[in-house]
Amino acid sequence: MNTDKIRNFCIIAHIDHGKSTLADRMMELTGTVEKREMKSQLLDSMELEREKGITIKLAPVQMHYKGYELNLIDTPGHVDFSYEVSRSLQAVETAVLVVDATQGIQAQTLANVYLAIEQNLTIIPVINKVDLPAADVEKVEDQLINLLGCKREEIIGVSAKTGLNVNEVLDAIVERAPSPRDTYPKNNSTRLRALIFDSYFDDYRGVVLYVRIFDGQLDKNSEIRMMAAEKTGLALEVGVLTPKMSPKSSLNEGEIGYIVTNLKTTREAKVGDTVTLNKAQAKDPLPGYKNVLPFVYAGFFPVSNEDYKTLKDAIEKLSLSDSALQFEPENSPVLGFGLRIGFLGLLHMDIIKERLEREFNLDLVITNPSTNYQITMNDGTELEIKSAADLPDATTIAEIREPWVKGEIIVPSNMIGNVLNLIVEKRGRQTNLSYIEDRAVIDFEAPMANLLTDFYDQLKSTTSGYASFNYELSDYRPEDLVRIDFLVAGQKIDALAIMCHRSEAEAIGREITKKLKEVIPRQSFEVALQAAIGARIIARETIGAYRKDVTVKIHTGDRDRKAKLLNKQKRGKARMKRFGKVDIPSEAFTVMLKRDDN
Repeated sequence: MNTDKIRNFCIIAHIDHGKSTLADRMMELTGTVEKREMKSQLLDSMELEREKGITIKLAPVQMHYKGYELNLIDTPGHVDFSYEVSRSLQAVETAVLVVDATQGIQAQTLANVYLAIEQNLTIIPVINKVDLPAADVEKVEDQLINLLGCKREEIIGVSAKTGLNVNEVLDAIVERAPSPRDTYPKNNSTRLRALIFDSYFDDYRGVVLYVRIFDGQLDKNSEIRMMAAEKTGLALEVGVLTPKMSPKSSLNEGEIGYIVTNLKTTREAKVGDTVTLNKAQAKDPLPGYKNVLPFVYAGFFPVSNEDYKTLKDAIEKLSLSDSALQFEPENSPVLGFGLRIGFLGLLHMDIIKERLEREFNLDLVITNPSTNYQITMNDGTELEIKSAADLPDATTIAEIREPWVKGEIIVPSNMIGNVLNLIVEKRGRQTNLSYIEDRAVIDFEAPMANLLTDFYDQLKSTTSGYASFNYELSDYRPEDLVRIDFLVAGQKIDALAIMCHRSEAEAIGREITKKLKEVIPRQSFEVALQAAIGARIIARETIGAYRKDVTVKIHTGDRDRKAKLLNKQKRGKARMKRFGKVDIPSEAFTVMLKRDDN
């Protein structure tokens, strides 16, 4: 097709503002999907996506409307997948910005708008859910005008659920959106350059790439090369998604489609890489590629050690489709064999955990999530640790650096004080304060580790659910950090060890020992729970022993006989205390996620 008749666009929005529903109505209106095959959130193919009501994996689809070819990419909205969103935005020329009429602009809306502006995209503002009684269209219009500098008549009010005015959005895309030729003029070279904006592993077909062709043409059965990964493969099939796979003989400049390859893992074709022809390679790759690294780590252990191989096989299978997933074996004296897995964020971790439990029927114990730390030793050696248990002896360490994030919170103006107090509690610092109509935008910096546990829950609690939060990794900074070890009945439990700032150590130690006292069951002997930094105990709680009345069988009031039995019981408990083992339940390893600041 002539590139002048192609429109490539994506839908961006905060979570739950209705972008997947809008995509459904567009497919219905353009006749891409027949009414009988239609279901809500059609592009969200995973059961987990439909259940949680969020988009986890992006999905492209080709539609035809009034003689134009419309290529839509439905992007994920969560901060954990922001790199995927940025690559999707690079693959298109236009972004349809969807804002909920009842909630207004939220943190992820802002983050995605900034990404779209960075890519010089044409932005078409849309207000969704205008038919709801709680909709405040005029107020949201004011927010959009303030944010984008657009005119009021350029904003389209729709109801994605009922289909109201969705045709106006399609007309606006045709009229306002530039064609690929307008945005990316013809390169001097006709050599193939295609951007990979997503990839996944198909059990029967191998790795499937979703690509946007920027230069040249890709024919079926061509030998291709991934420029960043320096891997070669074969394009066994090329085509477009409608949303089912529709094979074609070739993909041309300006088009968005898929390539079925003979590659065995997505690590050979990562998101952001440039595809070119092996025999006629392009000179320069497309800009913006980066290797996405995880910065949240957690230990995954099977409840039964017999399931370790099943867990390892399951993670290996999931990692074929998820190049950001990294793992290595881990051994704990208490939990046995398991894996330490790296994630892009807490939602990413939650999704992988749910998939392991549902798809592979695994019963798992998961340790408290932590981040990675960079360490400089006294001899100048550089180390990176992913678990507090891996920290070398404190006397050999010259400096420990922890990751800091740049955060952005949008909150009603009358709740700024509560949010600033929370940021200070987390060792953060406010960097900027601005306003969009009646909402405040708070920019801040904070240590990643302090936001990992219950920051989001506390933020929602302190703002009655009105705040929205977005963050990105900033840099690593040297801090006075220590490792807190936890001892149960005198035995050090490596899986419970955490890193924290020295100023917070005693409060955290007391808090966690109290939590452990609640979840570890009582024994027939007294159990000491201790928090320690090195050899110094900083907090202690005691779980009292069960007391069996051994004198119940004595029917007389003989004091000597009672004393003899009680002494025998005392000696038995002392022996138990030396040799007894405490069974630690799985909830003990996630107490950090349930912390409360009383």
